[in-house]
Amino acid sequence: MNSDELKSTIQMIASAGKGILAADESTPTITKRFSALNITCTEDSRRQYRELLFTTPDIAQYICGVILYEETLNQTSSQGIGFAELLAQKNIIPGIKVDKGLINLPFSEEKTTQGLDGLGERLISYKKLGVRFAKWRAVFSISDNTPSALLMRTNAEDLARYGAICQEIGIVPIIEPEVLIDGNHTLEQCAKISEKVLHQVMHKLYKHQVMLEYVILKPSMVTPGKNCQVKKNAMEIAKATITVLKRTVPGALPTINFLSGGQTPIEATANLNAMHQVDQSLPWNVSFSFARALQEPCMKAWGGDPKNVTIAQNSFLQRCKLNSLASLGQYNPSLEKP
Repeated sequence: MNSDELKSTIQMIASAGKGILAADESTPTITKRFSALNITCTEDSRRQYRELLFTTPDIAQYICGVILYEETLNQTSSQGIGFAELLAQKNIIPGIKVDKGLINLPFSEEKTTQGLDGLGERLISYKKLGVRFAKWRAVFSISDNTPSALLMRTNAEDLARYGAICQEIGIVPIIEPEVLIDGNHTLEQCAKISEKVLHQVMHKLYKHQVMLEYVILKPSMVTPGKNCQVKKNAMEIAKATITVLKRTVPGALPTINFLSGGQTPIEATANLNAMHQVDQSLPWNVSFSFARALQEPCMKAWGGDPKNVTIAQNSFLQRCKLNSLASLGQYNPSLEKP
């Protein structure tokens, strides 16, 4: 393990006021998002869209890393520059999604994540292309019977094994345990499950000798299910989230970059900001690693039309700026454009 290169990467990612753009949507996922906006989804239209994001002027003021999908890692800009190199030239660290998606846990409808086979070899090849961090997602759904203890142990074990492999090769792992927003569970139920999940994950990271100093945690915020009748405001969500994190996540871990997990862009930004209002001396850098909450307005503004690139980039930059402010506790809803 080369701790110097891990340290260099984590120091850049944990920069105050900066976050991570998640641009690692799988082809089926981005196809759905394009189709909803009547955008034709081809390999080249996906390339054009991601080039739009990565070439947005001044993006490096607010974004320190970008998670790429494997297809994007192997693509080049219209100027013939590989996307990983293009980002590096902007002082933005290229990362990569390395899990291979969800499968059913045997004898269950619960989902675990596949992709450990051959992971080391893939990471070595990605590293040669300039990748310095990776991401592995595990999901947990809340119902009367889920998540099961077996699923929590299995997902935590796989996250830890992945994290150890990454660090051994010199790549910083993003550990992403996502408690899904789908369902009618309450804020209190989400907090209870989130605490169990994070406790299990931290225990397994310790067992597999993963160095927390070189880990990025990408959890979901503690929120009610999207079908819950009892709604909560940003301060209530922030208090519940910070309470869970303080009970489970050691201060040695340098940065927590939240996923947006189905929240609207404004909700995700307001909730992140509120965490810094709840506690102004958090032991970790607390920021964002959003996908839709950064991209949704931009994708709508673009609509697949090259004439709209500048408008779309301005929209994207605005969301990056607002989330940067939120990661410092300086966001104000009045800054939102009508």
